[in-house]
Amino acid sequence: AVAAAMRLGAVLSALRPALPLLLGLSLGCSLSLLRASWSHGAAEERCLAPGPPALPAHGAAPEAAEGRPVSGHEDFRPRIVPYYRDPNKPYKKVLRTRYIQTELGFHERLFVAVLTSKATLNTLAVAVNKTVAHHFPRLLYFTGLRSAKVPHGMVLVAHGDERPIWLMYETMNYIHQHFGSDYDWFYIMQDDTYAQAEQVKALVTHLSINQDVYLGRAEEFIGGDEQARYCHGGFGYLLSRSLLLKLHPHLDSCRNEILSVRPDEWLGRCIIDFLGITCVSQLQGQHYHTYELAKNTEPEKEEEEEFQAALAVHPVSDMTLMYRLHKQFSRIQLDRVYQEIQDLQMQIRNLTALTPAGEAGVTWPVGINAPFLPKSRFEVISWDYFTEQHLFSCPDGSPKCELSGASKADVSEIIESAVEQLNRLYQPLLRFSKRQLLNGYRRFDPTRGMEYTLDLLLEAATQKGHSHVLAKRVSLVRPLSKVEIIPMPYVTEATRVQLVLPLTVQDLDFVANFLDMFAMNTLDTHDNALLTLLFIYHPYDAQRVGQVDVFAGVKAMVGELEKRYAEVKIPWISVKTEVPSQVKLMDIVSKKHPVDTLFFLASVWTEINMEFLNRCRMNTISNWQVFFPVHFQEFNPALVYRGEQTASSSTDFLRDGHFDRHSFAEACFYNSDYMAARTKLAADILDRDEVLESMEVFDVFLHYSGLHLFRAVEPGLVQKYTLRSCNPRLSEELYHRCVLSNLEGLASRSHLAMALFEQEQANST
Repeated sequence: AVAAAMRLGAVLSALRPALPLLLGLSLGCSLSLLRASWSHGAAEERCLAPGPPALPAHGAAPEAAEGRPVSGHEDFRPRIVPYYRDPNKPYKKVLRTRYIQTELGFHERLFVAVLTSKATLNTLAVAVNKTVAHHFPRLLYFTGLRSAKVPHGMVLVAHGDERPIWLMYETMNYIHQHFGSDYDWFYIMQDDTYAQAEQVKALVTHLSINQDVYLGRAEEFIGGDEQARYCHGGFGYLLSRSLLLKLHPHLDSCRNEILSVRPDEWLGRCIIDFLGITCVSQLQGQHYHTYELAKNTEPEKEEEEEFQAALAVHPVSDMTLMYRLHKQFSRIQLDRVYQEIQDLQMQIRNLTALTPAGEAGVTWPVGINAPFLPKSRFEVISWDYFTEQHLFSCPDGSPKCELSGASKADVSEIIESAVEQLNRLYQPLLRFSKRQLLNGYRRFDPTRGMEYTLDLLLEAATQKGHSHVLAKRVSLVRPLSKVEIIPMPYVTEATRVQLVLPLTVQDLDFVANFLDMFAMNTLDTHDNALLTLLFIYHPYDAQRVGQVDVFAGVKAMVGELEKRYAEVKIPWISVKTEVPSQVKLMDIVSKKHPVDTLFFLASVWTEINMEFLNRCRMNTISNWQVFFPVHFQEFNPALVYRGEQTASSSTDFLRDGHFDRHSFAEACFYNSDYMAARTKLAADILDRDEVLESMEVFDVFLHYSGLHLFRAVEPGLVQKYTLRSCNPRLSEELYHRCVLSNLEGLASRSHLAMALFEQEQANST
């Protein structure tokens, strides 16, 4: 018995730590069984009333008694739709949309309509356009009658009647017809309203597009229902796309049945009567804050929280008040941004202390990417030296040039900002003023922005009036701002390219190779490209053309190509001149082709291929952009290989040459763009045709067109090495550029050094 008691005590002592767990499990099982019996009993006693079946309890699976999904939840269950094609019907090619957002059914976010009048179109409407229009993605102005001259940069829709109700009715119809299927939100405002564009855009990003929204400053109807509200038009109001689609069928009835003097009341009554939706000032946790301006208000002195939080301010009596409001709200927004930046920088400092790098990992400025760290000496970003008068790294390669234009404004602004930051840091103890910029350095770091290092000679004044001159070095960064995607017109690769090839007597040895490459890469592949030859005769050769035609061999080769390709015609144009000006030659070609022709101005050393022609089509946009490719010039094989085997036609060819940035011979542009720029040039130079001899087509587009000039390296445009003849009768700049192109096209520095080394060794022996 004693032994049994001891064994029992040992077992209990071993189970004592697990006793709470066992008791908890037992208690939990008992309570769950008890609850299950109660639920079962309640289910048996429940009376089943006639009607639709009850929805499942919260958290239960949405399935009916048969196990099938409830109809209200079918949209949330994925379904696999098998592909089936009827073999009896002919196959039709699926036409894809131009943009993927159209195929996916995406809509633009916000459309803004401004209601104006003939009396205020050139005053308040212009003020709205200059202050907030560029912040909205799409903005149109609606008026009854228009003035004779519409202000520049404004899209105006005139309905032909100044009656307020008619203007509102026609505006809603126009918005539904032209933009109802393209936008999710529609913001209606008057021209005497100042709206904070960024706040309005932020508001719509926080609202659900699946609801019927009528949001604005809610006002009571005069003598109407106390519960019904309309949105005051002076403070603007927001309509959702779903509400606009539902409202449109009832607009005619509203126009005939609802009598009102104010257009905003008429619209509000129409929405309430036919849709049962009233105006609200708060929705989905978002508030539509407004502020009503009193007479003789000075926006600069308004410090109320209601004013600073307002999305819309009304009434704005004149243009000056509109601009003052814009300035004040811009200052408020800027202060908020600076405060947010300081808060984020403080959070970054606090969090960086917890990282493995510690406080040493904090970059300057806080929140900006660290400077680029080069992995080799070839990746080092060089600094450009400057003073207040001169820049010592000039675009044209000269060692010193005058600081002017945007560079001068940049230097002046950065010096002013440096002194301002120093005063902000040391005031009120010290007050700094600039004496002189001793040294200035700047470089562009693509990972963070423009960096500056300034050595400033400053005069520091104390509070007691003492002053002292000292030199101080400061570092500044102009960080890269928000990246902006510039919309470009849509272009295709189906455009026909018209190649223009000017030829002189010096080019005869290279014409055969050009025509062979043209036939192989365009005619054999049936590319949509044509060729026009431009024979440039010297006056002496032109007099003897009846006896000896210097281009007879070229014309014979063209005839052979036309026989080989029966559908191809290669025309030529003969020109007599001593100075083959590119602009004068292009004038002749331009007159013989339609205005919508896409020209590719080529050189005889160019090797045409389909890859480049497609890029020529894509990079050239009518009335928008011209393309000047930088071709790849191969080096002199005698200097590069020195008797060794030349490189094969692999990707290694890019090592054996360079991109010739001195050459502007190749160009892609539309004839209409060239004619427009050439007309402006003719009005500028009048009858001084000798000016054209110092210009190229690039200069015409650069100085006499407002188009984008896209100049980029083109690896698909390769030219074999040749020593080109530079015409001394051209302008000094063009001749100098031709000579530089020849010199830099000889070989790289390492190849030239090796050639000199071998020559010195040969001479020494």
